[in-house]
Amino acid sequence: MAALFGPSGNSQRFYEEGYKKTLDAFRWLNELGLDAFEYPAGNGITASLATFSSLGKEAARYGIRTSFHTPYYISLSSVEPQTRLKSIQYIQKSEEAARALGADTLVIHTGSAAKLSREEALSLATDTMAKTLETLPDSPIRLGLETMGKKNQLGTLEEVIAICKLHKRLCPVVDFGHINAREGGCFFTKDDYRRVFDRIASALGHEYAENLHCHFSKIEYTAAGEKRHLTFEDSTFGPAFEPLLEVIYEEHLSPRIICESAGTMADDALTMKRYYESLYERK
Repeated sequence: MAALFGPSGNSQRFYEEGYKKTLDAFRWLNELGLDAFEYPAGNGITASLATFSSLGKEAARYGIRTSFHTPYYISLSSVEPQTRLKSIQYIQKSEEAARALGADTLVIHTGSAAKLSREEALSLATDTMAKTLETLPDSPIRLGLETMGKKNQLGTLEEVIAICKLHKRLCPVVDFGHINAREGGCFFTKDDYRRVFDRIASALGHEYAENLHCHFSKIEYTAAGEKRHLTFEDSTFGPAFEPLLEVIYEEHLSPRIICESAGTMADDALTMKRYYESLYERK
């Protein structure tokens, strides 16, 4: 099984070409040559379950694998018990929408660590996820904890791995742009990327590394970490995608890479896929 590539949401070009509805996105992506799509519900879930079901049927029709990004206001590590309870409810609603969509991965932000020690924030987040798992029906949908880009956020790779050890249904969602921004630039060589896969395989098992759900974009950063998402045209901030794809090719990995470039996510996802395919053509 090869790597899959696609955008998070609809890109500018989708609308510039006259499309208006996400229902049309899957045929459009298929015609471009992409094979994945992440439904972005960061600002809240507004569509009905019937709509998600219709989207899922179109995605299946065109061979597009889907994932679902939960609302940004979820905070697993909040010091307020009511906020954590509401976060569980938002995840429940997201999981229901994801099942209707036919998505196989639910992407979740972990929350802030600004008002707590990182150990306290991690403890709260782990407890919230444990309670969340108790409320969800049995399902093949993976619950993905995303690595975060700001230093005051919970969500280093090690923190995400620690939460994922709670249950086999939990998995890391590695946002390479976030990690790069948080660290002030850390992905330059193949070995820099390889260490991420090796660490996940060592901590959770090879299957988690092999089938990793990833986000990728170039991101401007400051001393505090992530500032804003960029496009592949940027030459100041990284990271470069080529070494990542070379590792995926050399190690025979099968990740799904969701591009989160600013407006050009489909075009940049296609750039990655073409480079990945070129590695096979060089053999």
